[in-house]
Amino acid sequence: MSTSEATTASERVRVGVVGLGAVAQAVHLPLLDRLPGQFRISAIADLSRALVDAMGERYRVPTSERHLGIDALLESQAIDALVILTSGSHGAATLAGLDRGLPVFVEKPLAFTLAEADAIASRLGTAAVTTSGSQSAGSARLQVGYMKLHDPAVLRALEFGAESSGRGPVRSIDVTVLHPTSESQLAHARLLPPGGDVPADLLAQLNRVSDSLVADALGPAAPAIGRLYANILLGSVVHELSIIRAFAGDPVAIDAVDVWPDGVFPPSVAVAGRLSTGGRFTIRWHFLPYYPAYREEVRVVREGSTIELEFPSPYLLHAPTALRITETDRDDRRDTSFASVHEAFENELLAFHRLVVDGTPPRSGLAEGRADIVTCQRIAARHAAGLGIAIGGEAATVQ
Repeated sequence: MSTSEATTASERVRVGVVGLGAVAQAVHLPLLDRLPGQFRISAIADLSRALVDAMGERYRVPTSERHLGIDALLESQAIDALVILTSGSHGAATLAGLDRGLPVFVEKPLAFTLAEADAIASRLGTAAVTTSGSQSAGSARLQVGYMKLHDPAVLRALEFGAESSGRGPVRSIDVTVLHPTSESQLAHARLLPPGGDVPADLLAQLNRVSDSLVADALGPAAPAIGRLYANILLGSVVHELSIIRAFAGDPVAIDAVDVWPDGVFPPSVAVAGRLSTGGRFTIRWHFLPYYPAYREEVRVVREGSTIELEFPSPYLLHAPTALRITETDRDDRRDTSFASVHEAFENELLAFHRLVVDGTPPRSGLAEGRADIVTCQRIAARHAAGLGIAIGGEAATVQ
């Protein structure tokens, strides 16, 4: 745990966890369990009874607090906060938790649509937000899971960026992601297989709800690019957007989008756009099923310095992110390196603890989650235009 992320309160928060799949098993449940001074896993929920019982036994959850779905979990009187780790859009689950009066930690993405985000804003008692900014007391009941913002290397890089701001604005930010299969990234975690006991009609109903939300976001373009929007942009690229925002604010325009190879999914995706600083950004996201390991590289270029970050697989807990800062030193070059084994996911959970016990605003909440929906819809609209497909829904109005 880094000094900047050290907990400042001793209250133990009883959490209810909904969604017991890969990210829960590999990351959040083990970390919550090893932070007994801050958390207790008091209730869990999933659509699979077999998975609920297996995780309940592993984490000592009473049988009375092992639930089939979020509705049953939210009836519990044994929880102080809600952790949402389900797949797909998290808009409805977040609303349900807030309606119950609970502080909510929700994995990305916050939602698939701006309408969902604005409904959440209404529950929080805040106005709809289009750009990131300080959190109000109401919006500080919600934290969105962008764990890279809690990485010690990112925090050190941001400190350097703030100290060197007099050297000119950010000229460019370039991000490259090499993304192998989730199965290869998670093989070491020995996950339980997905529950095969979930009724097929229930899964079909959930898929229809998800498809309806994507249609609301994209209109007639949904059948052609809906998977790209929901699974790749909102499902993964938002992490890259969170890093770009941390250094230079949210993108203000999308200039170009390319997706290739034809007929392959998941594909490679390239996005180029503009920053409010007057600079430019690029994201190149490649799904490479046979690549040996996840890798993400970020380069922030300013007039007198560069910041370079290399992230390992997020599922390798305590694997350090490498940071190198290059700057001028009189007439020479100075390189500074930094790496830390303090875990970003753990720091993120400690930040949620502070939110619950004393209302400390998180690094990412409603404003950031909504801003990423806007950017992803802009990317989808630009891609649709390149394909000659009519865009509709919310994405037709965010340009």
